[in-house]
Amino acid sequence: MNHFDVVIIGAGLSGIGAACHLTRNQPNKTFSIIESREAMGGTWDLFRYPGIRSDSDMHTLGYIFKPWRHEKSIADGASIREYIHESAAEYAVDKHIQYQRRVTSAAWDSSTATWTLSISGTENGKEAESETLSCSFIYSCTGYFRYDKGYTPDFPGADKFKGQIIHPQQWPEDLDYSGKKVVVIGSGATAITLVPSMAKTAGHVTMLQRSPTYVISRPDIDRVSRGLGRVLPEKLAYGLTRWKNVSLQALLYQMSRRFPSLIKRLLRKSARQWLGDGFAIDTHFNPSYNPWDQRLCLVPNGDLFRSLRKGTSSIVTDHIETFTKEGIQLKSGDLLKADIIVSATGLELLILGGMKLTVDDVPVKIPEALGYKGMMFSGVPNFVLAAGYTNASWTLKCDLTSQYFCRLLNYMDKQGYQYCVPKNDDPDMPCVPFLDLASGYVNRAIDQFPKQGAKAPWRLYQNYLLDILTLRVGSIRDKVLNFYRT
Repeated sequence: MNHFDVVIIGAGLSGIGAACHLTRNQPNKTFSIIESREAMGGTWDLFRYPGIRSDSDMHTLGYIFKPWRHEKSIADGASIREYIHESAAEYAVDKHIQYQRRVTSAAWDSSTATWTLSISGTENGKEAESETLSCSFIYSCTGYFRYDKGYTPDFPGADKFKGQIIHPQQWPEDLDYSGKKVVVIGSGATAITLVPSMAKTAGHVTMLQRSPTYVISRPDIDRVSRGLGRVLPEKLAYGLTRWKNVSLQALLYQMSRRFPSLIKRLLRKSARQWLGDGFAIDTHFNPSYNPWDQRLCLVPNGDLFRSLRKGTSSIVTDHIETFTKEGIQLKSGDLLKADIIVSATGLELLILGGMKLTVDDVPVKIPEALGYKGMMFSGVPNFVLAAGYTNASWTLKCDLTSQYFCRLLNYMDKQGYQYCVPKNDDPDMPCVPFLDLASGYVNRAIDQFPKQGAKAPWRLYQNYLLDILTLRVGSIRDKVLNFYRT
């Protein structure tokens, strides 16, 4: 049975980033990357629907150690995949990836300070023999959602519809929608990306939303970054742009939480400037919740607004009564005719990619655990989770987590420790959900996730500046992280 110092689960943006950090900072550590799919890239390889792009700028979604060189800072999926592949090749972590392998369970043994992983896989489309490997540390970079399917509600009458019903997570490569009537169900980031992209060639695209979402426009090219790049070294220009964008993201988030009415007015004003006084802003772009109760949806260069203004797309805010042969019957009585219906209705969440954990033969109940610094679980030894921000770019927190992980390994090596375990020092501490978004896909599966506490280090503050102090320069040793020698 092969043994590694670290096993990284997942070869997406965070998994490749974790491996690069490990190679840069702990070059003597042995590691393997276990990837359930046949290619690296994670989200950016899985999703292939029209217009797939980042909803954060690449100066913050990109890695801290590798400048983003493309002109557009709001990047398409293919460019992000290329960036991930470049990073993996540059640090030679691509040769450590085992594809089409999935960790089904992991068992910890305190007497040997070792995880034993059970791995299933496929070869040539068939189930391969299960195998095991061992490691000292697990670094889970599986993300939050299921890769094999997305969430689709049980639409009444769906079997009557004579056209195609498609979920963006399983987009057909050969789908021809040119000249056709398309209805996109949903109002989140996926729907808002799909609508203007499909509207370029479709006959007409209608976005059918049950309730509105906050939408904000920004340029896809960062002119400040381009200006800095002309006069400064590449890494310095990238770093300054990164800090500029982090600061602006933090300012918008804090303003949204402290002065929600003001931000609401500004977002509505922006939409009105794009769409004109004759558009029903209060019907289609005025959510009942406050900004950042759910993520703001980004539209580069106002592409959604431009499409609506041109008339190549439209928005309907209503509820579905039933599907019919011709399309969708709404509760208002209207009929939306369609040749193709796209169910951009969200994701299904899955903690740890479905992996089961045991510690000294006792099953770990993840929902009963507390998240330590947003990256470890109470009572679970030598286990790290890459969990990004909900109010900023995912990679910002994952970079900090990887830097902390390398510091943790260095500290343990110097002190002669074999394992560490966060332990809850206040059993009566009030707990809240691990994810602080009110989105439907979060609410449907939040009971799978650990909790967070009311105070540090059990509290997730969703604050990059504070996390820099805690994870990059703060002390490794504290009163709840316990270290052991075998």
